[in-house]
Amino acid sequence: MTQPKTILLLSGLSGAGKTTALKTLEDMGWEVVDNIPLVLLDRLLDTPLPAGHAGEDERPLALGIDARTRGFDAGAIVQRIKALRERHGHDVETLFLDCSGTELERRFAETRRRHPLALDRPAADGIARERELTEPLRRWASQVIDTTSFTSNALQQEMRNRFSIEGLSAPVLTILSFGYSRGVPRNADLMFDMRFLRNPHWEEDLRPKTGLEPDVAAYIQADPAYEEAVGRIEDLLLLLLPRYAEGGKAYITVAFGCTGGKHRSVHVATRVAKHLQEAGFSPTVLHRNIESSPQNSLEKRRPGGPKA
Repeated sequence: MTQPKTILLLSGLSGAGKTTALKTLEDMGWEVVDNIPLVLLDRLLDTPLPAGHAGEDERPLALGIDARTRGFDAGAIVQRIKALRERHGHDVETLFLDCSGTELERRFAETRRRHPLALDRPAADGIARERELTEPLRRWASQVIDTTSFTSNALQQEMRNRFSIEGLSAPVLTILSFGYSRGVPRNADLMFDMRFLRNPHWEEDLRPKTGLEPDVAAYIQADPAYEEAVGRIEDLLLLLLPRYAEGGKAYITVAFGCTGGKHRSVHVATRVAKHLQEAGFSPTVLHRNIESSPQNSLEKRRPGGPKA
């Protein structure tokens, strides 16, 4: 590898939350490798990515190392970190996850797991041994998180607060249009029903078209409730989406439905996606039922009024 790389070396005591921390980094877009033998570290960093994956070389790398890693030697790890900085110019940070011995004993007892360094002895013996082995790493670490009072969710949030990278850690945002007559999407986080808007299906010249076409869009926009309703939905999303991201959601799907999924939902989903894009989001737009054939028996006229 020729370009300097952002590397986070993550170590700590068994039971202090290393697995949770690494999974959180992976959800945030980091490349994660756990328990790689130290003799293979240079080879990993020097291995070129396969064709078509060149852009991934810019992703930051998180390496999980603990006392179970083959060839573990805290002093040698410190020297290797220095070498990575000096010889290759890599930006290397070290995070150590600490925890009180009493809390670690409670966690091992609660999960009925044996401590990896005390398979035939009390967990307290393994905790003491591991603390001794990892002490040089703890002293060297540029960041230390004491997880004694942390829940799993609290640790995830702390990792996001410290290691989120703009443009990398944002959730994958999908704006989906669909037809209620063809089933509700299971993976929608937010769902909005557009069946209150006037229905282009009942206009002969608009029926074969979709909500992507200007005359269909103009027909929908002429509904008296359209502008206020869709504008409020856009404002709501601008409020909620950052909160979902702060909460650690890796995927967010916002779904817009109408009867057939061909006109109203397609148009509104397209408009909202454009509005979000202009606000700095990067949505992917999917129209699930845009190619479905129209069915008169499924579409409804507005009760007590003109055709909608």
